[in-house]
Amino acid sequence: MEFTNLFSEIGFRFSTRFQRGTPADYFRDGSAHEALVAERRRWLSEEPGACAALLPEGGPLLDETLELAREWRGAPFEEEIGSDDFTPLDRCLGLGRMWEPDFLLLKPDENGMPTLLGACVCFPSSWAVEEKMGKSIEFIHDVVPGLNEAIGDKIRNFLQRMRPGVAWLRANWGLSRSPELNQHPRRGLPRLDANATLDEIWLRVERQALVALPKAGGVLFGIRIETCALSELQRDSSAAAGLVRDLETMPVEMADYKNITAVRSRVVELLTRV
Repeated sequence: MEFTNLFSEIGFRFSTRFQRGTPADYFRDGSAHEALVAERRRWLSEEPGACAALLPEGGPLLDETLELAREWRGAPFEEEIGSDDFTPLDRCLGLGRMWEPDFLLLKPDENGMPTLLGACVCFPSSWAVEEKMGKSIEFIHDVVPGLNEAIGDKIRNFLQRMRPGVAWLRANWGLSRSPELNQHPRRGLPRLDANATLDEIWLRVERQALVALPKAGGVLFGIRIETCALSELQRDSSAAAGLVRDLETMPVEMADYKNITAVRSRVVELLTRV
């Protein structure tokens, strides 16, 4: 895993720092494509209602996303998306079976607030997409302690000013007791506690991309998940120091939200042990 710029150099903080990339590169098939797509298809087959949803207002966003996906791929993929006889949700599921990243479709409401109108999320980080549909980004972020107050306006303004043809990239990290990609809350995966070892604690990174959808007036939000055991991160002294710094300076409310309060001191101890 690449740890560069993942942790703050001055301690934990909310950041709107983005890097420029290209959509085609972000959504391109990677070396683990077959395995990722196989797992995505498993969840989309077993629990489609927990992975994907599309409100009627999200149809134009999906249509533009499919148009761009064909352009980025450089080849047709109608075998996955189907014909025009397929329902919009069928086509959303089809794209979810083909792409490696999860994706969200957002559009400003009458008050200019970006709102979630469609999604295909096979690998959620302890959240349920079915509970977020039709909600504004401010509502979705309200569960993150202090985020709206700290950078909520900056996020909304950034989304409204985005120009097409660029993927704006950023990353978030969390810790988990499981390397499973699908961490939907109803799966009841093991939780972190103070007895966890380095090999039982996993760094979970969301590699995010924001892409403007100018025709539909919305935003495509991609999420790629990467995981590695902390025993691997420990071998990179700079990354280990960065994680320790973020953990030591993270507000209590944020540690609670990230479900790492019980293990925070333990991780710092393990990573700083000589």
